[in-house]
Amino acid sequence: MIKLIQPSITLESINDELKEIFDSGQFTQGKYVDLFQNSLQDYLGVEYVGLTTSATTALALGLRVMGVKPGDKVAVSDYSWPASSNVIEELGATPVFIDIDNQTFNMSATDLEKKINDRFAAVIFVDTFGNPSGIKEIKNICTRHNVPLLEDAACALGSKIDDIKVGAFSDITCFSFHPRKVLNTGEGGAITTNNKKYIDDLKIKLSAGASGKAEIGLNFVDFGFNFRLTEIQALMGWKQLLTLDELINERNKIKEDYITSLVNYKFAPQKIETGIKHNSQSVVFLVPDNINRNDLVKYLLTKDIESTLGTYCLSATSFNKAKYNEIQETSSLIHSKAITLPCYQGLEVKKVAHEIINYTAYK
Repeated sequence: MIKLIQPSITLESINDELKEIFDSGQFTQGKYVDLFQNSLQDYLGVEYVGLTTSATTALALGLRVMGVKPGDKVAVSDYSWPASSNVIEELGATPVFIDIDNQTFNMSATDLEKKINDRFAAVIFVDTFGNPSGIKEIKNICTRHNVPLLEDAACALGSKIDDIKVGAFSDITCFSFHPRKVLNTGEGGAITTNNKKYIDDLKIKLSAGASGKAEIGLNFVDFGFNFRLTEIQALMGWKQLLTLDELINERNKIKEDYITSLVNYKFAPQKIETGIKHNSQSVVFLVPDNINRNDLVKYLLTKDIESTLGTYCLSATSFNKAKYNEIQETSSLIHSKAITLPCYQGLEVKKVAHEIINYTAYK
């Protein structure tokens, strides 16, 4: 079976450090949490990194420190995993779904400009499949309207905007370390910022509301959360971070091999704008008009090849459709046509491409 994704980390690569953790008895808030946090901060070139249990908890925390409250409106890219809008709902705010560009699959600056107003408390830009194309224009709009920009970079660790790593560009950025991501800790995430006020607030919120120590114990100055990564998760993250750029280069080569094989058969790859370095978190194509995406996924499975849809049109989920009934046209179209193909080191791209080409020959 050719899997959709194969994690790059192996048990052998962390065996020695894993034994060290078990021998020490310290499974949280230890050496490897500090090492991963500091290494990630250096890698991204950012003032602050907080480790979290997931990108979802990072996004929810980001909105809180930005001051989003019930009744506020928050713009969100309409083509994403539902967590991007769920965190808005959880705070009692209202998501405003922004349609996407039909080539980059990212938030449309034109649509945001049409919808933004004084009631917007934040904008959530999603780096769809790790691609931050278009974010500079979105940031300019946010700056003009004095609205903070929260970058949902769940898929984008290692991507760049010009010479700036994703994580150091927006007001707040959130990452995921889910098993489908280029860096995988089982579950996990991170939140980053260069904003001093956000840093101070995040440190307190991520410490269960504590700010420094009292004479005995801690001084709890606010309410907060336990969103900690464990020592074992942090070890996994740190170990993969050491070779992340090499892994990204290999994934980009896989993506280019797919493009070379499929572009003449009218499969359209996601557009990556000039100045953007993509981490190839996912390799996604739009299928030709004469191909049904779901039928192709089913066919590939009969050939022992996993594939899946791209991601979701948020405004068309059962919950959001019933509550808001504002389905975004381009996002809905891309949702129906996008296919994600296997991408991992050692993948036989020719075998996957060969089966796709065979399928298209009969259509």
